Amino acid sequence: MLAEIRGLNEECGVFGIWGHQDASQITYYGLHSLQHRGQEGTGMVVTDGKKLKGIKGEGLVTEIFTADAMKELEGKAAIGHVRYATAGGGGYENVQPLLFNSQSGSLALCHNGNLVNATALKHQLEGQGSIFQTSSDTEVLAHLIKRAGFSSLKDRVKNALSMIKGAYAFLIMTETELMVALDPNGMRPLSLGKIGDAYAVASETCAFDVVGAEYIRDILPGELLIIDDNGFRSEMFAMASNIAMCTMEYVYFSRPDSNINGINVHTARKNLGKQLAFEAPVEGDVVTGVPDSSISVAIGYAEATGIPYEMGLIKNRYVGRTFIQPSQSLREQGVKMKLSPVRGVVEGKRVIMVDDSIVRGTTSRRIVTMLKEAGATEVHVLISSPPIKNPCFYGIDTSTKEELIAGNHSVEEIREIIGADTLTFLSTEGMVKAIGRKDGQCLACFTGQYPTEIYPSTLHPYEKV
Repeated sequence: MLAEIRGLNEECGVFGIWGHQDASQITYYGLHSLQHRGQEGTGMVVTDGKKLKGIKGEGLVTEIFTADAMKELEGKAAIGHVRYATAGGGGYENVQPLLFNSQSGSLALCHNGNLVNATALKHQLEGQGSIFQTSSDTEVLAHLIKRAGFSSLKDRVKNALSMIKGAYAFLIMTETELMVALDPNGMRPLSLGKIGDAYAVASETCAFDVVGAEYIRDILPGELLIIDDNGFRSEMFAMASNIAMCTMEYVYFSRPDSNINGINVHTARKNLGKQLAFEAPVEGDVVTGVPDSSISVAIGYAEATGIPYEMGLIKNRYVGRTFIQPSQSLREQGVKMKLSPVRGVVEGKRVIMVDDSIVRGTTSRRIVTMLKEAGATEVHVLISSPPIKNPCFYGIDTSTKEELIAGNHSVEEIREIIGADTLTFLSTEGMVKAIGRKDGQCLACFTGQYPTEIYPSTLHPYEKV
């Protein structure tokens, strides 16, 4: 659906490369391919082997990395980041990568995820004299690295990583190496690729396709990968445990041309549609998906039922960023600007509207209303995931149960609120079966069973990187 106006936002995407003369240009295109993961701010740090230099700002990749800015970013390696800002988490200072300079050398780092013990660690570090410049969880790791009592950076990083809890994919760069780390639960996607003699890492494999890199493998849970001029080497900073890849990566966040742990996202979503057809056969005249993530699901449902798929909703891709705001009134207006029903397709028809999830219900209600105003005689809403009843503490923008419509209302009550003729959610078992992962996946927002310990400070509104 429309992350900008709906409130279910992934926190960010990361891209890095080592050993390429055009490192900044490749990182630019890599970040552009990950723009769907974060549209509030972006940054890039490069190194020529002697120093680190960075540019960042609030805005889109194309807005921040102008031709003049790119001229300043020359080097053989780079890391970059795109992010969403959530309540209290905006501002230039929180845009990543964060860059730290000291007499012993420079360090840049960026992060996808959320540390559930960040608040406790910040209190501890501040008590020891640390001064934080941002409200981002990412800065916690930098302080832990600096304070670790080991001579080598690798050992300091491993020690720091052993102290943090939650979901994270970190990129850490110095003048001489790029370090890549994934949390022991493997909750965030992160892959390794190669372009010529250079190595690249990215939140999604679609970035490799865009920059012409060859996919090598996924970063392993608990792995620390170290890339330098001699290639790469791997060490484990923690044992992999309770593998729990975020299910919403398949359902909503990732691009359909990405592969996550060997599973193509488009294929997974088509399978979700086919499973919906098995669990919720509905009599209708046309099937339509809410752009963009639900189109694959709708195609799968149409194929399984024989009901024709039609483009009943059109997304206006040229709307500016005015309405990427968290207020309810702006979401309402944003839906009107972002989506339009195709009257010639839906008028006089029983429409089966397929979507990936319902968070607050605002957007679903507005879309159902638009379809009926365009002449649809019935609107049957099918959701390719179970009801989201619980907040996410791992970096997705749902911080309290109170803001989740399924956390406070039954399915029938939600149906009445959004104005649909029928409403069906996919079962948890059906969703897991359709995605087809061999390893575990995080289902916490559906079941309330979290794969890590949740610290008391996490149960309140918090900053997500």
